[in-house]
Amino acid sequence: MKIEHFAFQVPDPVAFAAWYGEHLGMKTLRAIGAPTFTHFIEASDGATMLEIYRNENAPIPDYPQQDPLVVHLGFASDDPEADMERLIQAGATRQAGPTTTAAGDVLIMMRDPWGFAIQMCKRAKPWK
Repeated sequence: MKIEHFAFQVPDPVAFAAWYGEHLGMKTLRAIGAPTFTHFIEASDGATMLEIYRNENAPIPDYPQQDPLVVHLGFASDDPEADMERLIQAGATRQAGPTTTAAGDVLIMMRDPWGFAIQMCKRAKPWK
């Protein structure tokens, strides 16, 4: 089976989808209005889709206080430091890095404007 999407609850799905579209190249495939304001957003490679929503029947995790090693979104980057600077200008914050792993990968952990952890990844040997 193929994973269709990864879903998570966010405080403002409309603004989240817009920010991820403008700054991380994702595009909205479907947007549903009230009450959940669900958005299905797709990565620029067309291989990964996120469902973001705000459902009043469930709590929003405290993303800003959550260790980024619990959950984060990793984005492939040819220049993690330049992408970090660009995203900081757009309202993200740096959490850690850049660090280089034993495998030679360069990683920078950041948080989007809502505190959700995102990571810039430059693999020494690309996955594909």
